[in-house]
Amino acid sequence: MRTLRTTVLVTAPPLLLAVAGLMHPRHLTAATASHWAGLHIVLLPAFPLLTLGLLVPLWGRPGRDVDGALTVLAWVGCFCYAAYYTGLDAVAGVSAGTVAGGDTHSAVGRLFATGDELGRAGVYALTVAAVASCAVLVRWHGVRVLPGAAVVLTACRSFVDSHIFWPRGVFTMLGFAVGFGLLTVAASRPDNARPAAGRLTNP
Repeated sequence: MRTLRTTVLVTAPPLLLAVAGLMHPRHLTAATASHWAGLHIVLLPAFPLLTLGLLVPLWGRPGRDVDGALTVLAWVGCFCYAAYYTGLDAVAGVSAGTVAGGDTHSAVGRLFATGDELGRAGVYALTVAAVASCAVLVRWHGVRVLPGAAVVLTACRSFVDSHIFWPRGVFTMLGFAVGFGLLTVAASRPDNARPAAGRLTNP
């Protein structure tokens, strides 16, 4: 039951973003500007929650060893993703959608360019966090983590330029949901061989 609750927790954000991608306008025009801006306002808290799929399996206080260092790296990567991708959401989503309601096409282009740079920086940070998280989980649980890790890293690669736009962006979010679910299930199975020195400890 605990595994089921955790799986629901880590898969809910990417599934929500996948649904949002189905409703996301394909192009920003004066006609879609209000919908574009409103959707991105609603999604402001949703994009950072994507990191739950990496943070929850590593929950606890990091030790003073390799696993602890990788865990902290994962935390830093998740923080940077949350900061920079929220910047993309605010600049290319909320701001561009608001400005596009008027005759200001050149300003919209500049906002998109800035938002794209912020978004790429955020996804690169998320990728670093994913690599670090998966490395820790492989050290703890062995090769059974690899399918989930492969799916998450593939989704990270697609996320660089897909955002949540249909169709690839929606499938990218579904990929995150599947990958996070696989990682959660792999990490929840009993593992008598898990090294005590590499485990996180609760305060």
